[in-house]
Amino acid sequence: MKMTIGRIAEMCGGQLSGAAEAVCHGVVIDSRQVYENCLFIPIIGERVDGHDFVADVLSKGAAAALWQRDRGDAPAGNIIIVDDTLVALQQLASAYLQQCHPQVVGITGSNGKTTTKDMVAALLGQAYRVHRTAGNYNSHIGLPLTILSMPADTEMLILEMGMRARGEIEFLSQLAEPDTVVITNIGESHLEQLGSREEIARAKLEIVTGLKRNGLFIYPGDEPLLKHILVEPEFLNLSDVRFCTFGLEQSNDLHPIGIMNQGQHMVFTTPRYPDIVWTLPLLGLHNVSNAMAAMLVAEHYNVTPAQIQNGFSTLRLTGMRIEMTTGRDGIMLLNDAYNASPSSMKAAIDVLHQLKGYSRKLAVLGDMLELGQDEDRYHQQIGEDVAGKVDWLFTYGQRSLAIARGARMNMPQEQIRSYQSKQELIHDLLELATSGDVILFKASRGMRLEEVLQALMPDSISNAEALEE
Repeated sequence: MKMTIGRIAEMCGGQLSGAAEAVCHGVVIDSRQVYENCLFIPIIGERVDGHDFVADVLSKGAAAALWQRDRGDAPAGNIIIVDDTLVALQQLASAYLQQCHPQVVGITGSNGKTTTKDMVAALLGQAYRVHRTAGNYNSHIGLPLTILSMPADTEMLILEMGMRARGEIEFLSQLAEPDTVVITNIGESHLEQLGSREEIARAKLEIVTGLKRNGLFIYPGDEPLLKHILVEPEFLNLSDVRFCTFGLEQSNDLHPIGIMNQGQHMVFTTPRYPDIVWTLPLLGLHNVSNAMAAMLVAEHYNVTPAQIQNGFSTLRLTGMRIEMTTGRDGIMLLNDAYNASPSSMKAAIDVLHQLKGYSRKLAVLGDMLELGQDEDRYHQQIGEDVAGKVDWLFTYGQRSLAIARGARMNMPQEQIRSYQSKQELIHDLLELATSGDVILFKASRGMRLEEVLQALMPDSISNAEALEE
């Protein structure tokens, strides 16, 4: 965003005190990231109030700052007084989006939304100027910041939309007013907050509330919950929406056939393009399904098959989503420690199971968080699923004791180990793993399991004190 302070005040309904003709370049909410001529928007958090830093950021070169009316007297400088700085951030993003008017693709889902966002960006980027959500900036703060970081000449804006409760995706969708929306899947994440997969599905379906008239709604046809809930009264006003399904089943509008695992790639064909062999530089059937969704978006915007092929070949993913890395002594490490739910953990275990050419397969599985009152059952089911698919199982965390319990039903006791200490887990992995082994790391983000993986990297400290340095 590059705009005069006067125009910014108009867009967010604020009262300007200062030089209206001064120009702001971009928006910052973290005082540590302030740069010359930016707009600083102070957000009131649980522990920190950004207003405490407004005078400092102006002295460091920020062109202007917002100021919430109830926070007392504003410091001297270019200040825009608003009733609520968070609301003003969102209003500014909405107005800037309408000014630039790119095509907007909104993406949500329990799992795979970040990977699918990256795929869509790679495919559309072959034909258009694309801007996308960075990392997982998919919240009521992150999404407007993504919009405001968009170059004015952007043709395709790809927005990831996350949530923890009902109403949050509805708010994001109505702010962004997407032309196309995608739901990747309905899993078990947020069961603790929402109570059931049906409620999770309803929360994800809120993404259609802001969908523009005659927009495209792409969803997984393999998920019966969505078909069931789409006929509920609150979703019956979608008569002017085009529906398109993807998935592994033949009944979908786009589905794969002839799927093969080749090294670190998935290779597949589709009935729609029978003469084209698609190569995806990712592992797992779930990522083939994500690729179907991305291909439908690309087709809708007239990206050619050749451009889609090239887009897959240049795909770069946001970190810690089944990254394959060579660790010390030639051990192969599969880093999927960004987050975890029962469905995504099963998918990662299947990826490990399908790998060929390794001496032994080891799984390091940590706690899955926010699963509610049935968390013990979900963890035990993972243990039952992993038995027979790995040679060694290591669990980390209190909840993951149930994974070990489930695995013991069909797996030798001596091949299962449980830990509450990362140092002890690292020590035993270093003792046991050898060249030719492959190790999967999977857990919810709060477990920080990537710290264990880092200790197995070639340049890491070579003892169990790695986490203490």
